[in-house]
Amino acid sequence: MIKNALISVSDKTGIVDFAKSLAELGVTIYSTGGTFRAIADAGVTVHQVDELTKFPEMMDGRVKTLHPMVHGGILAVRDNEEHVKAMEEHGIQPIDLVVVNLYPFRETIAKPNVALEEAIENIDIGGPTMVRSAAKNNAFVGIVVNPERYDEVITRLKADGDLGRDFRFALAKEAFAHTAAYDTAIANYFSEQLGQTPFPPEYLQAYEKVTDLRYGENPHQKAAFYKEIGEASGMGAMKQLHGKELSYNNIVDMEAAWNMVWEFEEPAACIIKHTNPCGAAIGKDLHEAYVKAYEADSVSAFGGIVALNREVDEATATEMSKLFLEVIMAPKFSAKALSILTAKKNIRLVELAQPKADQVVVKKVSGGLLVQTEDDLKEDEASYTVVTKVQPTEVQWEELRFAWKMVKHVKSNAILIAKDKQTLGVGAGQMNRVGAAKIALEEAGDKAKGAVLASDAFFPFGDTVATAAEHGITAIIQPGGSIRDEESIAKADEAGIAMVFTHVRHFKH
Repeated sequence: MIKNALISVSDKTGIVDFAKSLAELGVTIYSTGGTFRAIADAGVTVHQVDELTKFPEMMDGRVKTLHPMVHGGILAVRDNEEHVKAMEEHGIQPIDLVVVNLYPFRETIAKPNVALEEAIENIDIGGPTMVRSAAKNNAFVGIVVNPERYDEVITRLKADGDLGRDFRFALAKEAFAHTAAYDTAIANYFSEQLGQTPFPPEYLQAYEKVTDLRYGENPHQKAAFYKEIGEASGMGAMKQLHGKELSYNNIVDMEAAWNMVWEFEEPAACIIKHTNPCGAAIGKDLHEAYVKAYEADSVSAFGGIVALNREVDEATATEMSKLFLEVIMAPKFSAKALSILTAKKNIRLVELAQPKADQVVVKKVSGGLLVQTEDDLKEDEASYTVVTKVQPTEVQWEELRFAWKMVKHVKSNAILIAKDKQTLGVGAGQMNRVGAAKIALEEAGDKAKGAVLASDAFFPFGDTVATAAEHGITAIIQPGGSIRDEESIAKADEAGIAMVFTHVRHFKH
């Protein structure tokens, strides 16, 4: 039976009503600091913790619950004769319910230019200690760290006067996750202060479940979506405005699409299938960019994921409504655009902020993680080298810049054909580079004449250049660095193709 409760919370959401309900059930409440004042000011009978400890709060509140009268009451095993005897000898009251959440450490370090001293003062010590003590002794003690649990606790107490072993165990698991995530945030902050990021000695991250997904990549696989605990960012901060629930594959494709479209400051549109662009373009406005992206490969665009880097307007929404699309992502949708697109029942409409820079990419492998920085190098064109006799024209330079930004988002081996700042053909994920080129050039068809070609890595042989020449390609951009570079350069000179070496590779596995 719940007779005594200790309440000490930083997040006071719902705490007054919860305390009132406990008091109405005859529970004696002990509390500390601001929590005590909030409960007392509401007219609820509440006792200071120092009535238990017979010792005042001290050191600016750093020491108040770290006391045997508190932890003895929480940790005592109630059916252990020695524990019961010790409680009686020392006058320790059993504490049956602990309600604690922790100092706002994450919120503190999220403030701009926060001082290290302020961050350290917001590291909770007594709170996690009580949480862990109660969670360990869950056979007899309930621990509540989440305000969303308050109603269920009161409902159970009204029905049975107790919480039940299974529910206490579930609360204990939640409590250990709460302190683990809290300690993770502290450890990562200290790593940042020591200059150990992005690759600290221990890679710690904490996530919370957003939702179960219908299935994973395939119907026989189970899946769920988690977001980082704390300040929401990236895909974890997306806001779905309309449509059925997102799938595992949707979210994977959305991440790829969103990173691609923000390569450009100009109005841009990308249409993604299986993490690769089937069409991408920039235009004088969003409508033109989307139409060009769609026309780049109208067959593959069906059922695609669309990412746009401007607010969706009425004209663009009208155009997109003509096609079955899985997801449309944008920083914002106008009211008229929403009215047009929400007429389609299942299409997912998602608002999301521009991706943050300086992120890391994490890939799970069996028994470990691979962690790397994003492929977001700010390239200096002054380091590029024109290696052919023919120099690119100003127009070709513009096309090469567009193609180079796009090809780095295509699965390797990758070849991309572009003209008029529009993709015309994409060869993705092939086992050899000339094979990728053939696919891209075949997709581009006659439009390849006068177009440019981008390759994510060097040409091991001259065959890719020869194939490009056969289809009328006029300029090529690639990293260079092959022992057979001279062969490729000679083929380009033969065909009158301008070729640029960037000296930067963009593999994407």
